[in-house]
Amino acid sequence: MLNTIKEAAENFCKHQIGQDHSVDERTTKKRTLIAYIDIEEHNGKRHRVYLAADEPFVQKVSQLFLEEQESDEETLKDMLLETANLIVGSAKVLAQESQTPYTIATPHFAKIGQFDYDVDYAQTITIDDAELTIAIKELDE
Repeated sequence: MLNTIKEAAENFCKHQIGQDHSVDERTTKKRTLIAYIDIEEHNGKRHRVYLAADEPFVQKVSQLFLEEQESDEETLKDMLLETANLIVGSAKVLAQESQTPYTIATPHFAKIGQFDYDVDYAQTITIDDAELTIAIKELDE
């Protein structure tokens, strides 16, 4: 599951945003917009997938989909939620082809601020000066 989410996030950057990116195993230290989406594997394991994107990253998405050069805060929140849907939805399709399938819930906006959640895995994708952290936490039963 972790690999499919990572692959889906990198595919999003490569094919949707269309820019070179780098990846490293850390969380961003920037002020971010944070959303999460819960997933449940068919074996009953549940995870929370966080997306924490700084404003330049979400603005790239907004410019791509809405052709807006400067979006307001509500639009940026909506674009982050849509990004969560696209990435985790794509990972779900990848997982059905190669691993344990799972279901996804509706994404939720968490907050704007520092990413300070306890997680099991994190990676940050950087495009120019923009950052997107993907983090995963297994949820207790």
